[in-house]
Amino acid sequence: MDTSKELLFFFSALGAFNGIILGVYFFFFTKKKYLTNYFLGALFFALSIRIAKSVFVYFHPELPKMYLQFGLTACFFIGPFLYYFIKSAIDEVQTMPKSWKFILAFWAIFIVAVGILYPYEMYPKFWGGFFIRIIYLQWLIYIAFAGFELRGVLRKILSRKEKTTQSEMWFGMLFFGNFLLFLFYFLAIMGASAATYISGAVVFSFILYLGISILLYRKKTDDLFLLNGKISNKKIDSEEASIWSEKLEKVMSEKSLYKNPNLTLQDLSQEINISSHQLSQFLNNNLGKNFTSFVNEFRISEACKIITSSDKLTLESVGYDVGFNSKSTFFAAFKKHTGTTPLNYQLQALQT
Repeated sequence: MDTSKELLFFFSALGAFNGIILGVYFFFFTKKKYLTNYFLGALFFALSIRIAKSVFVYFHPELPKMYLQFGLTACFFIGPFLYYFIKSAIDEVQTMPKSWKFILAFWAIFIVAVGILYPYEMYPKFWGGFFIRIIYLQWLIYIAFAGFELRGVLRKILSRKEKTTQSEMWFGMLFFGNFLLFLFYFLAIMGASAATYISGAVVFSFILYLGISILLYRKKTDDLFLLNGKISNKKIDSEEASIWSEKLEKVMSEKSLYKNPNLTLQDLSQEINISSHQLSQFLNNNLGKNFTSFVNEFRISEACKIITSSDKLTLESVGYDVGFNSKSTFFAAFKKHTGTTPLNYQLQALQT
């Protein structure tokens, strides 16, 4: 390769490698864990694999056909990951709905089954002709869906009449970047003279480095995963709420977390694998109570059981046993939740 080709190879290959690194960052190293983080990480993984395949096949066409199949398989998930990334941000979805899991599982089973039944090495014409059009059609449909979900933001960006927020510009950049990437690849496979196969990798690398520069420039990046900049007062949908409620009930009952007087919102959120912001939103907007009130309900319920089953413990010791760190706090919480004092509750229990 001459110097220009070597630079092109280096720039494109480094972009694919950095895309994987960025995907790892979004998956594991962001401070706050939103569902959008994971979909963005998955999107970068799929894009990086697709780009890496393009780079190596362009410069080394003699590579085994398996690489072509692997790259096109990853391409099959770019559209869904882009759509769900934008959808989860706009609708503030924090736990993946079953319908999303089903659709992603369907696509995974479909593409794997096709790969097993019709491997690229034995059916190159099938993959290079008919099936590649199916893959790009699916990608285009999901881009259209994503654009529809993001239409309000895209309208603001294109009109320039309204001021856009940094998170809106971030989402807009990712959408337009994916659209340009699709366009270059589509033109290349259609044989357009103005587009070359490697141009998609160059576009991806440029967008990637632009995204990295934004992340490095900003001290705070968590707001880039929520179009509103924060979790709003919107209720968690019923399917998610039911899942979270079951998880909370299970960890609170089986692990008796409420008995820990130093239990925090963050501790509890980590137990059910969501962020503290998400848990706070669920407790306040869906259950209508704050964290302290929620935990105290479990403590008071346990205290009532102890009081009615044993008269050997002092009321003060009961409070400490169930997680309160002072007598006054226990008595105040008990009266708030039961409408009576611990002593009156004990006397009533003895009389029955």
